[in-house]
Amino acid sequence: MGQTSGDVPYVLITPACNEEKFIEKTLQTVVKQTLLPVKWVIVNDGSTDATGTIAGRYAEKYDWIDLINLPKRKGRNFAAKVHAFNAGKEGVKDVLYEVIGNLDADVSLDEDHFEFLMNKFRDDPELGVAGTIFTENGYSSAIDSFEGQNYVSGQCQMFRRQCFEEIGGYFPSKNGGIDWIAVTTARMIGWKTRSYREKSFLHHRVLGTADRGILGSAYAYGKKDYYMGGHPLWELFRCCYRLIKKPYILGGMALFLGYLVAFVKGEARPVSDELMKFHRQEQMRKLKKILASVCTLKRIDSFELMPTEQSARPAAFRNKPI
Repeated sequence: MGQTSGDVPYVLITPACNEEKFIEKTLQTVVKQTLLPVKWVIVNDGSTDATGTIAGRYAEKYDWIDLINLPKRKGRNFAAKVHAFNAGKEGVKDVLYEVIGNLDADVSLDEDHFEFLMNKFRDDPELGVAGTIFTENGYSSAIDSFEGQNYVSGQCQMFRRQCFEEIGGYFPSKNGGIDWIAVTTARMIGWKTRSYREKSFLHHRVLGTADRGILGSAYAYGKKDYYMGGHPLWELFRCCYRLIKKPYILGGMALFLGYLVAFVKGEARPVSDELMKFHRQEQMRKLKKILASVCTLKRIDSFELMPTEQSARPAAFRNKPI
């Protein structure tokens, strides 16, 4: 337990708003980790339930856990998570660490989850962002996700400190996609990003349904696909695939409608032209790989959609913030 001289020191930050139903599960799994963080800052982001009280009990018991209580905000959006995360990051500014992690308050982890990931960072200096696949209520990101193995899910994202600083941290996008923007930007500037399938964690809440139902979530994801600059051909393919997943037909239609509404309205995108171009190039490579597998009758799962090869980090970026 704890840290030894050969370990990669890491810190965790957990923005939490009204998570009384799940946060104790997360607290229990983190305090049992075989490799503990040097600091874990939990940010109670204006909760109106017992989230702060539950987290406070653990903060009193463990000196490496800190609790920050923020006032309740008028109106909430996805950018609120970034503001809460940044408040937590201030709490580790005097801590020596090599990896910083964003951990949601509704997950359960294996006891060696972070030891496994820190070993990956130790063994590969080009690794900028790391995580694992996850499961939730019959869903597995190894099978059902369209993102592929180079995407790291936002419920538990671990960043090499230098990488996080070079991408400028999380971008406070009100329309969501903050975790996706961070990972894709890291990859665009030359860092390796990887979601390892040797391990997984359990996400207790169905993805994207904190404030809406499943169909509402699908609609919101369609809009987010547009905001993030997703290629129309890729979106059409994704919607067709979604038709055969529960809830059948309706899920794919809701996804398509979300993208279409955002497209017709011409809503502003928070991503740069450079990032959108990079994103669309990746999507077209994935689509070609899928279509090639169909033509050859070769089975391919979502985890294999992205090429595993990533070019070495360009020397121009090493030890140099952008």
